[in-house]
Amino acid sequence: MSRRALTLLVAGFLVLSLGVMGAVMKVPYVVLSPGPTENTIGEVDKKPVITITGRQTYPTSGQLNLVTVAYQGGPSSQIDLLTALRGWLDPTVAVVPQSAIFPETRSQQQVEEENTAEMANSQDYATAAALTELKIPYGTAVSVASTEKGKPADGKLRKGDEITAVGGKPVGDVEGISEAVKAVEPGRDVTFSITRGQEKLDVTVPTVRGAGGKAVVGMVMQARYKFPFDVDINVGDVGGPSAGLMFSLGILDKLTPGELTGGKDIAGTGTIDPSGAVGPIGGIAQKMVGARKAGATVFLTPADNCAEAMKAVPDGLRLVKATSLHEAVQALDALRTGKGQVPACSAG
Repeated sequence: MSRRALTLLVAGFLVLSLGVMGAVMKVPYVVLSPGPTENTIGEVDKKPVITITGRQTYPTSGQLNLVTVAYQGGPSSQIDLLTALRGWLDPTVAVVPQSAIFPETRSQQQVEEENTAEMANSQDYATAAALTELKIPYGTAVSVASTEKGKPADGKLRKGDEITAVGGKPVGDVEGISEAVKAVEPGRDVTFSITRGQEKLDVTVPTVRGAGGKAVVGMVMQARYKFPFDVDINVGDVGGPSAGLMFSLGILDKLTPGELTGGKDIAGTGTIDPSGAVGPIGGIAQKMVGARKAGATVFLTPADNCAEAMKAVPDGLRLVKATSLHEAVQALDALRTGKGQVPACSAG
């Protein structure tokens, strides 16, 4: 065999070996890629994404698309080296350390459960924000989410108990209850007025000294909202809090005459809180690519993501800065009517 033929044979064997190794060698990375979009004023699986009952609704047009990020990998399904290499070569995806998505302190199942819970919370916050914007009053309640084993509340308070007063004084939010407990001298009892099912009870719970020397009872609370009508949101297998802004806009569009989009294809992202403040999200580059592929020409961008978004914005996609639901509505009004200023993202 000639030297040249031997060299080619050895090189071919090495390439084949590397290919086989790359296909079977698992690496602790996750590939993030553009995920599907869903029109919040449209349908998923022939069911409306947003259904409102008990209140008049109005026709809508165009699209208000939420955007998502798909991922490959994770502790229970690690990707191979070749998949990671392809990701590093693709400008539309990101390859990140597995620990950035799935911290070692939490299992993949726990992370996915947290994403599901965050999605449920974002839907409540979106409804509250839309009603706040429309000046439609609603109520709030605080319930016990869990108690800490071995702490005073364990066995005295139960998951689902609605707390209405502390020490005889009415309270309506998580912070108010927390402050009322902290105001008690550690070691003393505190009395919670609760609603448990159909019963109204007063439950006395001892306190212990917690972090910072303040009194605690060892419970986790969650806010619940009492809306004057029903808002049901159906998005299928989507998790996380980043669709909050688009849910709010979809709810608001259905509750008001006229069409918020003016028939345009609008996409966007951002967390939302009950006051309407828009917060930053992850995966902005992949979400913009997904939005543009789906036909969007306008992308509502959280102000804190603007600088990052400007570095990766796809051609034909206009970035509109959103710091609040109110600002996003004003921007859409300006785009539809051609009157007023549309806040734009900047690289600074």
